[in-house]
Amino acid sequence: MYLLRELERKDLEDINRWRNDQKLIEQLGAPFRYINLDVDIMWYENYLANRSNNVRCTIVDEKDSFIGLVSLTGIDYLNQSAELHIMICDNKNQGNGAGTFAINAMLKHAFNNLNMQRIELTVLESNHRAQECYKKVGFKQEGVLRNACYKNGKFVNVYIFSILKEEFCETI
Repeated sequence: MYLLRELERKDLEDINRWRNDQKLIEQLGAPFRYINLDVDIMWYENYLANRSNNVRCTIVDEKDSFIGLVSLTGIDYLNQSAELHIMICDNKNQGNGAGTFAINAMLKHAFNNLNMQRIELTVLESNHRAQECYKKVGFKQEGVLRNACYKNGKFVNVYIFSILKEEFCETI
C-alpha cells in the first residue's frame, strides 16, 4: 500500500541521495550534477514560498518509507494546467505500482481539488517503462521535441504527453 503526503524537511536527505544517483538521473530529463544538501534545503524552502503554484508530495509505503516524489509544477489557474513530474527512487520500487498509484492520486487531486483541465509531462524517448505507465493512466503522446535533451554526451528526443480532465479515469 502506498500513500502520498506533502514533502517534508525530513525527506531532504533521501531526496539528496537520489538526486546524486547518476543512474537514476539518466532516466530523467534533468541533467546530472552533484547537489549538496544545502542546495536541496534551499530548493525545499523555495517550494514552501511558492506552494500556490506547486504541489510536491513524497510517495511512501505504510511504514512511511521514502519511495519517490510526485509533483505538479507551474500550476496555471487561468489556463487550468500544470506539469507532472515523478521520480521512483530505487529499482526495487519500480514496477510495483507505486508510480501508477502516485500519478493517479496526483491527477485526482489536480482535476477534483485544483480544478485543472490539462496535465502535461515530458519523458525521454528511451524511458519506455515511464511511457507505458503514463499510457496506462490515460496520458496521450502529443509530440516529440527532437534532440531536446543532452544526456550522456549526445542529444536525445523528448516526448510530450498530456491528459485532459475528461480523459482521466482512475485506474487504481
